[in-house]
Amino acid sequence: MAGAKKNFKSTKKFEQKHLKNVLEKRKAGAKIKQQHLLKTKKKARKATDAEFFKGPEDAEKAARIRSSKTANVNEMSVDDFFGGGFEIVDQAPKPNKSSKKLGKRKRDEPEPNQSDDDASDDLDISDAEQPIASDSEEEDDTQLDNGDLGMSKDAMDALAKDDPDFYKFLKENDPEALDFDDADLAEVDDLSASEEEEDDSPKKKRKKSTQPDATGILSQDNELTQEMVARWKASITENHSLKAARQVVLAFRAAAHLNEDEDGQGRNQAYTISSPEVFHDVLIVALKQIPGILQHHIPVKESASGKVYVPTESKKFKPLSMLLRSFTSSILHILPTLSDDATLKLTLSALRPLVPYLLTYRKLLKSIIKTVVDFWSQTTSSEPLRIIAFLVLRRLVVVGDKGVREAVLKATYQGLIAGSRVTNVNTVQGINLMKNSAAELWGLDQSIGYTTAYNFIRQLAIHLRNSIVHNQNDSYKRVYNWQYIHSLDFWSYVLSEHCNSVREAEAGKESQLRLLIYPLVQVTLGAMRLIPTATYFPLRFHMIRSLLRISRSTGTYIPLASVLIEVLNSAEMRRSPKQASLKALDFHVVYKAPKSYLRTRVYQDGVGEQVVDLFAEYFVLWSTNIAFPEFALPVIITLKRWLKQSRKKASGNNNGKLRSGLVLLVQKLEANAKFIEGKRAKVDFAPRDRAQVDAFLKDFSWEKTPVGAYVVAQRKAGAEKAKMMEEARKEDERKRKKEEQEALEENAAGMESEDEDMDDLDENENEEEEDEDEESSEEDDE
Repeated sequence: MAGAKKNFKSTKKFEQKHLKNVLEKRKAGAKIKQQHLLKTKKKARKATDAEFFKGPEDAEKAARIRSSKTANVNEMSVDDFFGGGFEIVDQAPKPNKSSKKLGKRKRDEPEPNQSDDDASDDLDISDAEQPIASDSEEEDDTQLDNGDLGMSKDAMDALAKDDPDFYKFLKENDPEALDFDDADLAEVDDLSASEEEEDDSPKKKRKKSTQPDATGILSQDNELTQEMVARWKASITENHSLKAARQVVLAFRAAAHLNEDEDGQGRNQAYTISSPEVFHDVLIVALKQIPGILQHHIPVKESASGKVYVPTESKKFKPLSMLLRSFTSSILHILPTLSDDATLKLTLSALRPLVPYLLTYRKLLKSIIKTVVDFWSQTTSSEPLRIIAFLVLRRLVVVGDKGVREAVLKATYQGLIAGSRVTNVNTVQGINLMKNSAAELWGLDQSIGYTTAYNFIRQLAIHLRNSIVHNQNDSYKRVYNWQYIHSLDFWSYVLSEHCNSVREAEAGKESQLRLLIYPLVQVTLGAMRLIPTATYFPLRFHMIRSLLRISRSTGTYIPLASVLIEVLNSAEMRRSPKQASLKALDFHVVYKAPKSYLRTRVYQDGVGEQVVDLFAEYFVLWSTNIAFPEFALPVIITLKRWLKQSRKKASGNNNGKLRSGLVLLVQKLEANAKFIEGKRAKVDFAPRDRAQVDAFLKDFSWEKTPVGAYVVAQRKAGAEKAKMMEEARKEDERKRKKEEQEALEENAAGMESEDEDMDDLDENENEEEEDEDEESSEEDDE
C-alpha cells in the first residue's frame, strides 16, 4: 500500500513538472520526422524527374556535382573534383558562425552541408498534387520552397552586432539591401520575378535590369505621390503586376493606419501620406484593382450549385494569401474610421469578391462577419450601405461551409435584435429592410436554418415561460419590449417567405421550416395575452399582423377572431370616451399607449380603426372558402350584440365613429356570406369530397368578393393616410430645423453684439485713460 502511494506521488510530481515538456518534445519529434519524410519524397521525385529529362547517366553526374559543392575537398577524388567544375572550395568546412544562418539554429535543423534542395518546404503540397515541372519552373519552385527572399530585419540587426565592418560595407555600397518591406509580402516580389523569368527562354537566365523599376522608387522619406499611384495602377491594369499590387497593398495599409502613425500608436509603415488627394487615389486603386488581380492570378471557379473551388495548390497561392490577409486586415481597420457613405459602400463591396479566398482563415472571417453585421444593423447606415453589407453576408452563406453559415446566421440575428432596440418613425423603415433581407438567408440552407431558427424560437418561449412563472413586478418587461416584438415578427417573415406554396412547388417538396409554424404561433398567442390591458393593445395589434402574414403565405388557419373580440369587450371600448385634444397615436411605432391617451376619444377611435382593419384582413383570407358563411357567423352575432349594447344610454358607448365602422364591417361579412351561399348552391359534390372542396373558387380572385373589395378600399385609404402623416412629419421636421437654425443665428448675432459692446467699452476706457494721461502731463508742464 505504501509502494502504491509512493508511485502515485511520483506520478503526480511527474505530471506537474515534466509531462508538459515530454509531450512537447514528442510533438516536435513527430513534426521533424514528418519534415524529413517529405524531404525524402521530394528528393526522390526530383531524381525521377531528372532521370526522365536528362537520362540516368546525366542524372548521376548532376547528383555528384550537387553533392560536390558542399563536400570536403580532401575526401573528393580527382574525377569528382574536375566533374564539379572550377569552383572555389575550402579545405574543410569550419563550424564558425558565418557558415550558418544568423540566429540560433534549431535542434533538428539541416546541417550546412546539405543541398539546397533539402531546405524546408513552405508550400504544404503533397507529392501527388505536384506535376512534373520543367527546368525553369523547377528553379522557381526552388526559390519559393527555400524561402530565399532575402534576410529579415532581425537577421540584419544581428549581423550589425556580430560583424559591424561588413554591415558598414553594405551600408556604404549596397544601401538597398538594408531597406526592408514587410516580410509577409516579400514573397510577392520574388514570385513576380519568377514570372518574368518564365517569359524568357528557359535556358537563358534573365539579366537584372539596371533601370528603375516600373512600380516606382521610394524617396528618402517614403512620401507617397499621385504619380507613384498612377504608375502602379497602370502596371496592374496593363501587366497584372504583382510587384505593383504589393506596393498598393503597403500604401493602403499605411492609409488605414494613418491617424495611428500620427499619434505614435501604430508601427512604422512603408509610406507616409500627407495629401488627401493621394489618400483618395490609394483607396480607389486598392479597392478596385486588388480583387481583380487576385482573380487573375488565382481564378475562382464556381459551380451552378454555388460551390467554389480555389486553386490552393498553385505556387502563387501562398505568397498571394499573405497579400490577401494584409489587404483584408487593412479594410477591417479602416472601415470604422470612414464616414462618407460612398467610400463606405466601395470599401464594403471590395470584401465580396474576396470571400472565397478567406474561407480558410477562420479568425479573420469572424472579424469580417462581425464588422459587416455591425454596418448592416446600424441605425445610422443608409439603405444602399445596408444592401451592400447584406450582399457580403449572403455571399458568405452561399460559398461557406456549415460552420460559416451557422456563424453568419447567428451574427445576423443578433445584429437584428441589437438594431431594433430603438424603434421610431426614423428607424422603422431600416428595421423592416433588415427583416426582409435577413429572412432570405434562412432559406439558402434550410437544414442549418431550421436548427438556428428552432433554437431562437425556443429561447423566446423560455422568456415567455419565465415571465409567466416568475410573476414579479417587472418580469413582463422581458417580453413586452421592441426586441421581443421584432423577433417574433422577423420569424413570421422567415416562415412566410420560405413556406408558401409557390416556393414549395418550385422546390418540389415541403419546406423544412414549416415545422416551426406551430411553436411560433403558440408563443405569439401567449405573448399577446400576457397582460390583456388597454395599455398594450398596440402590442397585440403588432403580433396579430405577424400571425396574419404567416396565415396569408402558408395557408395555415390561425384563430384570431377571439383575440380581437377581447379588445372590443374590454372596459376601454365598452364605455363612452372622454374628450381630449391629443395628437393621433401612430400604432405602427408604439407598443404601449401612454397613460394620457387611456379613456380618451382619440385612443378609442384609433383602436376601433385597428380592430376593423384587422377583422377585414382576417376574413379576406377565407373570403373564397366554401365554409365562409359558417366561419363568419359567430363573429357576426358577437358584433351585433356589441352594437346593441353600445346603444344603451346609461352603460353604452356613444362613439359614433366606432359604431359606424363596425356596422359597415358586419354588412360586408353578411354580403360575402350570401355570395358564397349563392356559389355553393350550384355545386354537385358532398362535403366529404375534399378535392372538390379545396378546388371551390380556387381560380376566383379574392378582390372581387364583397369583403375583398372592402379590404382593397381600406388599404388604399390607409396608404393615403400614411402618406399624409409622413408629409406632416417631414414638414414638422423642417420647421423644427428652421427654428433651431434661426435660434443659432440669433445666438450668434447676440454674441457678436456683445463683442462689439465690449470693444466699445474697451475703446472708451482707452480714451479716458489717454485723456487722464494728457491732463496729468499738462499739470506736470505747468
